[in-house]
Amino acid sequence: MDSAQVDAYLRRIGVERPARPTADALRELHLRHLRSVPFENLSIHLGEEIVLDEERLVDKVVAAGRGGFCYEVNGAFGALLGALGYEVALLAGRVFGEGRLGVPYDHMALRVRAVDGSEWLADVGFGAHSHLPLVFGERGEQVDPGGVFRIVEAGEAGDLDVVRDGGPEYRLEVRPRELGDFVAGAWWHRTSPESHFTRSLVCSRVTEDGGRATLSGRRLKVTRGDGAVEERELAADEEVLAAYREWFGIVLDRVPVVREAGRQGGAG
Repeated sequence: MDSAQVDAYLRRIGVERPARPTADALRELHLRHLRSVPFENLSIHLGEEIVLDEERLVDKVVAAGRGGFCYEVNGAFGALLGALGYEVALLAGRVFGEGRLGVPYDHMALRVRAVDGSEWLADVGFGAHSHLPLVFGERGEQVDPGGVFRIVEAGEAGDLDVVRDGGPEYRLEVRPRELGDFVAGAWWHRTSPESHFTRSLVCSRVTEDGGRATLSGRRLKVTRGDGAVEERELAADEEVLAAYREWFGIVLDRVPVVREAGRQGGAG
């Protein structure tokens, strides 16, 4: 990323360029990203390409004003952090679900080193998750606006389990990966009938008051920072398109609908 691209990305998430790649700056970047760039899988159901290329990912987030699923938003965020002077490693994860782990390269998260040598687990691509990066080497409880988190050792391979409110979310490998390593996982998630992404529509972000807004298909759910919940079904297409614009800053010319798995276009 060149300087102009970095500045455009920072404008997208509403952050001034940090003077140094510090831990405090990382926390602000992480939270502002979650508030500005939604976790969404709309491309799968709009027939759009999903290409794991740094320039394409950044362009989708910055120029197109969109979000994406883990490979896309964490890939773009990792590129931004690297351009700002952080040391960034891409880590592969497998998500816990229905009593078992998902496929290899099921998830992507970031291991980030700040200028003071501190290391952090940054993840802006898991939907409802920590609002702030987690201390990578801490094995006790880490209290976050999104819940109580722990990073725990998992087996002899050196893997780590990320636990939220007592339940495991995903298992991370600690070996750094390249963006291209995740192509198979992204392809599986956008084509397999077993992937929840091919069976549902989701668009979600953290709100300014610390709550969350989520549009699942035509159901809009807004959880306020004080815990109050508002939920309603959007009947008309115009209502759905307006919700994408007003809650997520996404301008669409048609309402996405769940497509049959295996019929999505594009490359991983």
